[in-house]
Amino acid sequence: MGRTGAALFPSGPPCGTLSRALDNPLGRHTVVDAHQTFVIVGAGLAGAKAAETLRAEGFTGRVILIGDEREHPYERPALSKGFLNGTEERDSVFVEPAAWYAEHDVELHLGQPVVNLDRAAHTVTLGDGTVLQYDKLLLATGAEPRRLDIPGTDLVGVHHLRRLAHSERLKHVLTSLGRENGHLVIAGAGWIGLEVAAAARGYGAEVTVVESEPTALHRVLGPEIGSVFTDMHIEHGVRFHFGSRLTEITGQDGMVLAAVTDDGTEHPAHDVLAAIGAAPRTALAETAGLALASRAEGGGIAVDASLRTSDPDIYAAGDVANAVHPLIGGRLRVEHWANALNGGPAAARAMLGQDVSYDRVPYFFSDQYDLGMEFSGNAVPGSYDQVVCRGDVGKRQFIAFWLSEGRVLAGMNVNVWDVTEPIQNLIRDGRPVDPEALSDPTVPLASFLD
Repeated sequence: MGRTGAALFPSGPPCGTLSRALDNPLGRHTVVDAHQTFVIVGAGLAGAKAAETLRAEGFTGRVILIGDEREHPYERPALSKGFLNGTEERDSVFVEPAAWYAEHDVELHLGQPVVNLDRAAHTVTLGDGTVLQYDKLLLATGAEPRRLDIPGTDLVGVHHLRRLAHSERLKHVLTSLGRENGHLVIAGAGWIGLEVAAAARGYGAEVTVVESEPTALHRVLGPEIGSVFTDMHIEHGVRFHFGSRLTEITGQDGMVLAAVTDDGTEHPAHDVLAAIGAAPRTALAETAGLALASRAEGGGIAVDASLRTSDPDIYAAGDVANAVHPLIGGRLRVEHWANALNGGPAAARAMLGQDVSYDRVPYFFSDQYDLGMEFSGNAVPGSYDQVVCRGDVGKRQFIAFWLSEGRVLAGMNVNVWDVTEPIQNLIRDGRPVDPEALSDPTVPLASFLD
């Protein structure tokens, strides 16, 4: 598709071959006591990239990476996109080959939750009783799917999507539903819900999406652009039930039969997916007494611009971190791939004592049917006063901009490629632009920065 994420969001320099001498791929000599131990709790993308960066920057002490899943660290986007729809193989989701960790002296503790963090003793305790001492600690515990609090969620056929095992199970379910003309009901018309809907229709399953808002993606894109995605899914046979919530999942012999909404409608269903968002996994931090961000601020572990928590020896990165963002001028918690990809390395460098100010422009992408998009920036409801489009919205080949008093807060390119860098430059620049000129495809985006 020409997506530019790999170039714009580098994961750091290649690690090369680890040398116990301080010849590292950057040509730097980051000297940290070789007897120190850095522990990373959370073996997802952020945690794995932090471990990579510690070695790439020349750290020669112990690096311990702990994950509560038995899988080696993997990336999540494919779980609702390529792996789920069958266009990507399972092996493609892993951050590094399994052998990489031993080759780079990264100690793995997989399938082990951390059950206690003792800040005074500088220790973490694993579920099997193992106690590990740390000098610096990174919390990259991620998020977990929010659960439906309604009768019937214990039935076979009620799903969530967060982990590789969830995606494997759901892929099997969608294949079966497609063969048997079965029905999938999805609670939530956010990114995960819509990506799964597209995958399900690709397998031939019948799909109904229940959403409390008036359009798909209403809370993140607003009604103007949310309706573009709504119309596209309707064209592909997805049925929407807006302005409603699920109140019950009914079944027989332990199996799902239907999903009931609060207006009394009963939707036939063989399976139900709860795609109603995710909650940051803060229990460990909270129990240990670390400062948390308020719910109004987005929740999560409160960190400064260097991703340091209220404890000077503990950092947080990825979905769980709520950081002071120098560019936006407030707190921000981001649950997308690029934040894990870049936040883990930023935290690792801060742990090494480097001067870090994590000010990346938030970025994410989505693929649905023949539509690919990239979104940069932050435009929460109420923060913008105008949406400007350039290109052909009807053909779904356009760029949308969210503006506040003429300043570009966010931009989304839909089936238009190689424009993420100029969009992000507009966001960073912060000067008001002429909306009429911005909507004109013949006016180069770079001209607004002259």
